[in-house]
Amino acid sequence: MYYIVAYIETNQKIPIVSTILNSKDIIGAMRARWDINRNNYNVEPRLYAVGNPDSQSDVFVSANYKLSFDHLRKNLNGLNAWILVLDTKGVNVWCAAGKGTFGTKELISKIKNFSLNSVVEHKRLIIPQLGAVGISAHEVKSKTGFNVKYGPVKASDIKDYLQNNYRSDKKMRTVEFPFFDRLKLTPIEVVGHLKYFLFVFASLFILSGFSDASFAVNNSWNYSLILVTNLCSSYFVGTVLTPVLLPWIPVKEFAFKGLILGIIISSLIFYLKMMGSNIIENISWFLINSAIVSFIAMNFTGSSTFTSLSGVKKEMKIFVPIQILFFATGVIMWIIMRFI
Repeated sequence: MYYIVAYIETNQKIPIVSTILNSKDIIGAMRARWDINRNNYNVEPRLYAVGNPDSQSDVFVSANYKLSFDHLRKNLNGLNAWILVLDTKGVNVWCAAGKGTFGTKELISKIKNFSLNSVVEHKRLIIPQLGAVGISAHEVKSKTGFNVKYGPVKASDIKDYLQNNYRSDKKMRTVEFPFFDRLKLTPIEVVGHLKYFLFVFASLFILSGFSDASFAVNNSWNYSLILVTNLCSSYFVGTVLTPVLLPWIPVKEFAFKGLILGIIISSLIFYLKMMGSNIIENISWFLINSAIVSFIAMNFTGSSTFTSLSGVKKEMKIFVPIQILFFATGVIMWIIMRFI
């Protein structure tokens, strides 16, 4: 592969990878963020090297999702180290730890498969903190002899972590979700929900052609501006504005945050007189828009670092019925409006 610059010949052939990302890495990352061949954006799970490591060099454990791998190797620039890549099925560390693929069994397997005992003399593995939930340190110790150390949350803090004698201070342990990190996730949100958006748009476009039990294509075209304004606005608010504004919306539940923004954008569209000609149509769009934004916002829980599985399940139990009720009621009212 293009990121492999040489090999270390020991009892096995270990690739040395570059710590400088090139244009292929940058383009590949952009494609992955736009969900282009993202499920196949991975590296071979195995032992790698950066710099010129020896038997005393640190071993960092990573996922085989290439964005995770690239982020780690970039932040190891100037160091001599080993990277043990687990087979996480192309999923990042945090998500893979939750799913169990970045886990104890896989780590033990890779330690044995790549004879890590013969590569390094120390018994030290550095695990990313966001992967801690998937690793049982005492089981790894008992079955391999290696001690698990949990590194910082961000790979950019690795050098400070090493200088601090393998200890993470409060800053290194703090999980943040800043503006630009949220913004970088919006393309995958836009693409990920697109097929559902297009289905809803196409369905309502066709239905808008009906009037007084008759159908005319001109009716659909004449109504298209209202359709585009409402659906595209709610889609943009759900996929882009909700993640960006996340910390400043004063409720905890993501679906509730979306519901609030859905009502706000609907109010703005109503003020601009882009909803329709009667009260039934206006109410229907309020319900449809709010349901769409709330549903998309709720799905963003899977991208956030401060949600839990139990919390997400509780949120879905409360808000999915509300979203269905809003959307179904809105569509039914909107259809009825076409015939009155």
